Amino acid sequence: MTHSERAVSIREYAAHVVPGLLQTETYARAVLSVGRTLNNQEQLEERITARLERQERLSAPGRPEMWVILDEAVLRRPVGGQTVMREQLERLLEVASESHVTVQVLPFDQGEHDAMGGSLTVLTMPDESEVAYTEGAHYGQLIEDSAEVRSFTLTYDRLRAAALPPLMSLDMIRSVMEGNHRGAKVPSRSERRRVAQEQLQQSGGRQLRGGGGQVPRRRARP
Repeated sequence: MTHSERAVSIREYAAHVVPGLLQTETYARAVLSVGRTLNNQEQLEERITARLERQERLSAPGRPEMWVILDEAVLRRPVGGQTVMREQLERLLEVASESHVTVQVLPFDQGEHDAMGGSLTVLTMPDESEVAYTEGAHYGQLIEDSAEVRSFTLTYDRLRAAALPPLMSLDMIRSVMEGNHRGAKVPSRSERRRVAQEQLQQSGGRQLRGGGGQVPRRRARP
């Protein structure tokens, strides 16, 4: 059993494509159809089946808490074409309504950040230990050293702080979907801070609306 299959918490930053656990079948087919390691159609079908089977864990007893940060590029790249992408965005809105899933969007206007080289996943295991996984176009690396994992956890927390709050993120996903990938409005930073503060106050400072993850109380920015 892999680390991700045993994890009780999954925190993921996706730089290029929607995370596999949240992909529709047609989107997964488009993603898995490209790549140097694909040899034939049979192998493609096996990979699609395996990916869809892994998704069943999100609705099974003992399902993990999942917090996903999507780079804005993930929303705007029409993987599989406009119809496939619209279905995928609808899927994101649907899954984000679940209490154990939180989705945020990291907009382009945030500029450079620590994880620009690829995607990042931090997994919390049943014994509360953590591992991290980084992934690029043609490589992946599992990190188990505790000091390195703490560094990647800090990177993830910075991404989460820079991303749009959950409700604004869903509004942006909806705007991109309805606008055919053009003209989605990105709220100003002051507006984001205001809405985030309202959400924290309404939820007692422990949980942002629109997702199941908990966030610590924090001081308002000056």
